[in-house]
Amino acid sequence: MPTNHWIIKSEPDCYSIDDLRRDKKTYWDGVRNFQARNFLRDSMKKGDLCLFYHSSVNPPHAAGIAEVVREGYPDPTQFDPKSDHPDLESDPHNPRWFVVDIAFRKKFPKPVSVEDIKKNPKLQKMRLLQRGNRLSVFPVSKEEFDAIGRMGEKAGR
Repeated sequence: MPTNHWIIKSEPDCYSIDDLRRDKKTYWDGVRNFQARNFLRDSMKKGDLCLFYHSSVNPPHAAGIAEVVREGYPDPTQFDPKSDHPDLESDPHNPRWFVVDIAFRKKFPKPVSVEDIKKNPKLQKMRLLQRGNRLSVFPVSKEEFDAIGRMGEKAGR
């Protein structure tokens, strides 16, 4: 089965690539958008690779790579009133929100800024750069994934 490629966005003050490196593995929780939820629940598969993207920083940037190590299952935070992401109307027998488990694979030597991504002619049509795209999880092509990966490796040389 072919590997799919994704961007997963996180605010680094909530959970960063360094947190993932420290923890080695985590579940990707708190997604409360139906389209992104559908990606987590239905499309992300074990072995898929993710660009770990730091949003809400200046500049936003791709910080490294993670791998999906467990496919979608109900997000436990939706049922916890003390969590940062409760949805107490979600039914445990028919949960609304899902997570995947991801594992740390690599931190880029130097982050790949959104400005650098915009300057790369191969990435001009990337969903990340489209106006109004605010999804925290979405697919990227293998070519886009590989281009950003090369940029992240070159940045350290």
